[in-house]
Amino acid sequence: MTQEITSSDSQSRLLAEAEALFAREFGDVTPDGAWWAPGRVNIVGEHTDYNGGYVLPIALPTGTVAVARRRDDDLVRLVSEGKRVEARLGDISREASLGWASYAAGVGWAAARDGLDVPGLDIAFAADVPRGAGLSSSASLSCSTASAWNDLAGWGLERPAIARLGRLAENEIAGAPTGTMDQMASVLCEAGSALRLDTLTNDTEQVPFDLDSAGLVLLVVNSHAPHELVDGAYGERRRSCEEAADLLGIERGHLCSEVDGRDVSAVDARLEELPDVPRRRARHVITDSARVLAVHEALGAGVTRESAPAVGRVLSASHASMRDDFEITVPAVDTLAAALEDGGAYGARMTGGGFGGCVIALIDSGRVDDAVELAKQRAAKGGFAQPEPFVALASEGAKRLK
Repeated sequence: MTQEITSSDSQSRLLAEAEALFAREFGDVTPDGAWWAPGRVNIVGEHTDYNGGYVLPIALPTGTVAVARRRDDDLVRLVSEGKRVEARLGDISREASLGWASYAAGVGWAAARDGLDVPGLDIAFAADVPRGAGLSSSASLSCSTASAWNDLAGWGLERPAIARLGRLAENEIAGAPTGTMDQMASVLCEAGSALRLDTLTNDTEQVPFDLDSAGLVLLVVNSHAPHELVDGAYGERRRSCEEAADLLGIERGHLCSEVDGRDVSAVDARLEELPDVPRRRARHVITDSARVLAVHEALGAGVTRESAPAVGRVLSASHASMRDDFEITVPAVDTLAAALEDGGAYGARMTGGGFGGCVIALIDSGRVDDAVELAKQRAAKGGFAQPEPFVALASEGAKRLK
């Protein structure tokens, strides 16, 4: 039976774990509060967020709980799963090589750079977003930290500004060249909705995404093929998009917004002058941004059995584009996407930054088990790791728990 997780289950369990860890590591002192931030799964719109395009994520019911206490000095003490890191605020930098703690401590660095008064913190984390799966475990870490710091320091930041601190921590301190989607999804998503985000303007719309009422599920299948953003491949894709923008005379970061991606033939005509690699990279992000609008239009006032085939076709087209034009899929995820479609899904695609991670599929709830079994058989036949499925529920964004 494929697992279905709820936010309340995850939050209560992680809260207990984080509070116990805080007491064990920091002694008999009372924390000032606890904060939650989820991971996310992106329905469509991949690598568009650093090109001024559209994305359509939902928040997952899994995430990170941060239990924290404000300090009277500039020391930041962070602990997760027994791994403890300490740093003075003035010593936080990419060169400090803080490892996993860079995503959290970097929030303090970003806030200080913005001129905010940044106190030290004692903070303990517990998380259940699968790591290396393309589900933004790092964004849930940085955004839970940013939410805690915002409250404890009294910054009074709105949610997009909290997300920005998380992104800066990832970009500048952890060295992950991500766009803004992951953090915005973690703080802005609402239960039962997908977030249509224009990453150029930060305009958002909550799109009804109640699959259960239509007898559908969004199935997420973890390939267990490693996914890592702090490496050359992700950065190379971003540089190729910047090269395409330069050659077209478009401002970097605006590639999707200044080329009309709704008409693929028009896109191809505009991109003909580019060398092969930047042309294909640009074609993917432009058309995938347009696919967000296509899904938004297909959903209308909500998900129905009637709209499912159209949405599924868009998911499949997105996967083909990531495979052929952006070249970020791997055999394990290609195998899973094909198997899920053969098993009855309306469409399937890899989600996340690429080179591994998870595949999502829109499928009738009654066909999930058969599709998963076929995916497992195909993975075994291909010599890949056994995939792990779960049902993604559109869940709530970051919040204070206590």
